This record gives sequence, structure tokens and C-alpha cells, in this order.
Amino acid sequence: MSQPTSVAFHTLGCKLNFSETSTLSRQLEQGGFEKKEFTDKADVYVINTCSVTENADKECRQLVRRIQRRSPESFVVITGCYAQLKPNEIATIPGVDLVLGAAEKFNLIQHLANLTKGDATKICSCDIDTVSDFHSSFSVNDRTRTFLKVQDGCDYSCTFCTIPLARGKSRSDRIENVVAQAQGLAEKGVKEIVLTGINLGDFGKGQTGGKKHDESFFDLVKALDEQTTIPRYRISSIEPNLLTNEIIEWVAKSDQFMPHFHIPLQSGSDAVLKLMQRRYTRDVYLDRVNLIKKIMPHACIGVDVIVGSPGETEDYFKESMDFIHTLDISYLHVFTYSERAATKALTIKPVVPISIRQERNKILRNLSYQKLQYFTEQHFGSTRKVLFESPKAVKDDKELLMLEGYTDNYIRVETPYRPEWSNQLMDWTLS
Repeated sequence: MSQPTSVAFHTLGCKLNFSETSTLSRQLEQGGFEKKEFTDKADVYVINTCSVTENADKECRQLVRRIQRRSPESFVVITGCYAQLKPNEIATIPGVDLVLGAAEKFNLIQHLANLTKGDATKICSCDIDTVSDFHSSFSVNDRTRTFLKVQDGCDYSCTFCTIPLARGKSRSDRIENVVAQAQGLAEKGVKEIVLTGINLGDFGKGQTGGKKHDESFFDLVKALDEQTTIPRYRISSIEPNLLTNEIIEWVAKSDQFMPHFHIPLQSGSDAVLKLMQRRYTRDVYLDRVNLIKKIMPHACIGVDVIVGSPGETEDYFKESMDFIHTLDISYLHVFTYSERAATKALTIKPVVPISIRQERNKILRNLSYQKLQYFTEQHFGSTRKVLFESPKAVKDDKELLMLEGYTDNYIRVETPYRPEWSNQLMDWTLS
């Protein structure tokens, strides 16, 4: 590929993946590639994959088939977690030209220079235990809120999870680098940064490029609050055992860190948490929620829950559901357990039938709807700051544009489009 070509990206999975895709896109644009929409015809298609669920694997295959029908002469590159975990499996998908594992993802432009269409699929993978470098990433121009990656990898060994196998050991950026990057984004007009990572609360405890450093996530929060002019920060997701009192108390008094927490629970049954090898009990979780609500009654709390994991009996599920029902939280992200190769969960019995997993998912999604309705209605009549994002067309009326935005405590607001409101913080009375 001797001449600059066009490229299109598609991202599966988490906020961290979005930040990495955005960074890869900027690298290729700086290298002379023209960026296209994924639905357009492009010379190169890059799919940044997830492998948390079986659906992500299936979606990757479907996307490749779609590209083959649209543009069979185009190059197809697969990277991300699925590419690290199962490179040989991906190489068997017709149409895939290049598979890049964790260590090679950010060398994409060099690999493209050496590709020839029609050759055997090239696999550039690695032993994940050898991955120690941290690659800073952020999304910009993609949305009003910018996802800034500050940590990668995970040292935990949850029985259901493949992420340590796909991303490697915990490692993170230095605080001085994150501060400089955040202030640079502020100078570009970014109004909100979402701090992202695989195990965000573990920031500073790993190694970066083989060099140890001793900084904490709380140190990062303080530095960003004190040394940058970004109006809004959000903490994307943080383990309850790593969400310390000092972090919660700092957010409560901060004007820049929003009263919004996303705290994975996974199960409200201590027996299931033990089977999952989680590092907390439900009493620890309840303590975190109670402290947040005590000093920030208006705070939004989102919760991740997995249903149907091995060993989750009917009684354990009821225990979990009852616990979640009593929690003063705002919404749930409900995941249906799916078997992942090389995980300890495969050895745990009893296995929950798929039909029961799906039924439990529906039950908790209904509970989430009720929680969100109640949380939103509690704030009717109050005036809060809303950051309005880019306009979007209404499905049933393509000529009508709407502005969507979120309050500081993450209540969604929608209003007819006004160009002067895009990427602006506005007072809004909720109703």
C-alpha cells in the first residue's frame, strides 16, 4: 500500500475502545489516509473488537461479511481484545487481511504499508504477559464528551472475565502526562472528560514501560481538579473496593468532578460474588452507596450486574434482586453471562440455562427502568447545568434536529436544536 488511502473504523465494546479507535483514526489521518464513514466504501476497514460477550465475537464476523459484500477488494484489519485472544480463529474469517494483538495495535500504519491484498492473513500477536507499555488515547471531535484513557490492563482474576488475558497487567499513565493532555483538550474547547480504564481505581499501581511509579487515582483526581480548566470530569467505572472515602468526599466538594458514579456490583449475593472471585462483599458495596447518598443525595449511581453466571441458583438470584431493589441507585447495566474460553467460570456448577439467563435479564432491566424513572422524577422542578451535545435527527422526521444533553448528575435532556447551544453548559429546569 504505497499511496495514502481511505480508511473507516468501527468500534465494539467499552469507552476505552472508543478512545483507542479515535487515536488510531488521528494517526492514520496524519499519515495521509482519508477518513470515511464505516457505511461508505473505503480502501481499509478497521474493526476494534471487544470480547466480553459472545455477541461481540458474532458482531465482528457479521461486520466482516458486510464489508465483503460491499467492497471485497478492500483491506480488513481486526484489532482489540478479540484479536488478542483468538487471532487464529479470526484469521479463518474470509476477507480478513490483518490481525493485530495488544502490542501491535498502535503500529497499524506501519503494518498497512506492508500489506498486499490476496496474501494469507497476517497475524501480529504476542504473549500478553510481555505487554508493559501504556499507550495514551482519547476521543475528540467524535462527541462533546471526550473519553480519556488513563489506565489499561487488570491484575484481578474474576472467574468470568477474559480482560486480563486480552489486555495484560495493570499499567497507567503518569499524572503529569494526564494533566497536560486534559489541559490541551480544554484549550481545544472540550467541556467534559470521562476518565476511562480497565480497572480505573488501580491507577498508578502498575508499571508503565517497565518503570514503577507510586501514584494513586485519588492523586490524579486532585491534580486534574486543581491544575486544569476542564469544566466537567466524570469517573467512568470504578470498583467498590477501590472507591475510597477520600475520592467520594473530594467529588462531593468539587465543582469539576460530577456527582455521578458507575460502580460494578455484578451480583447482590455474597455467595455468587465469592464464586466470581470479586474483591468485596455486598456490605462493602452498600457502604459505598450509603456514603455517596449521605453527602450527595442528588448523585447518580449506575451499576453493572451479570445475570445467569455459573452457580447463580434461583435463591441466589432472588437474594441479588432483593438487595439491588433496596439500593438507592439510579440505573443498571445488565449483562447476560456468556461462556468465555480459558476462564475459571467454566468449571463452576450448576450452569444456568440460557432461557433462564434471558428471563433474569428482563427482570433486572425492568427494575432498572423503575429505578431511573424514580431518580429522574425526584429532580423535577430543580434547575441543573446541562451540557448539550451535537444535534441528531429524529427517526420519524429527518428534518427535525434535536439536541441531547446531560445534567451534572447524568439526567438526559432533549430539546429542539439551537445551534448556539451545542457544546454549551446551560441552566435547565427539569420537568
